[in-house]
Amino acid sequence: MNKKIAVVLLSVCIGGMQAQSLKDKLKSAETKVTGSNSKSGLSNDDIIAGLKEALSTGTNNSTASASKVDGYLKNPAIFIPFPPEAQKVKDELIKLGYKTKVDEFETSLNRAAEQAATSAAPIFLDAVKNMTVTDGLSILQGTDTAATHYLRQSTSAPLTGKYQPIVKDALAKVNATAYWSEIITIYNKIPFVKKQNPDLEAYATSKALNGLFYLVGQEEAKIRKNPAAQVTALLKKVFGSK
Repeated sequence: MNKKIAVVLLSVCIGGMQAQSLKDKLKSAETKVTGSNSKSGLSNDDIIAGLKEALSTGTNNSTASASKVDGYLKNPAIFIPFPPEAQKVKDELIKLGYKTKVDEFETSLNRAAEQAATSAAPIFLDAVKNMTVTDGLSILQGTDTAATHYLRQSTSAPLTGKYQPIVKDALAKVNATAYWSEIITIYNKIPFVKKQNPDLEAYATSKALNGLFYLVGQEEAKIRKNPAAQVTALLKKVFGSK
């Protein structure tokens, strides 16, 4: 074979191999960008529907758990403590022998959160339903609680506005408001102390919602990892293909 012809053929072969290699790399990159869900035929709409269903399932389970007796009180992860900004109040009252009143108040604070949680599900479910999601795949491929984090970012303000009146009513029903008023009155009578009157309703609402978001996140993680928690066909389709 002529040397020039051989060189040309070799160049063509190498060029073809390089082209194929480049094609393979592009295909690999495309797979990474679009994710493995493209193989299973999942559209962005499918994924968004699955994420919302996961959050709805998580919300129902979480509110059921939180609204039980001791749902907040005996769960260290969501227990609501004495308001941190009023820690001096707690410390001084315990020194003066009022530990029982402090304990009664903390118990009532958590009872109020448990009672409010009985009304939380419809508010959360409405927030999930109206949540706008543009890129479901990025959330699906995010952390185990990415959807819960997205829900929190996009709905916290309206959720707080709807939930605070429920918490306020619950605080009154379990006497938390009365315990708080008594504690603050006792403290403010102590000579030379700086008078205190933190916003109990805002504090309780914030902590109660934090607890619910925490539980929803735990439920989301469970659905992502545990096939047994994928209780509907849509959840299996979206999360089972990960």
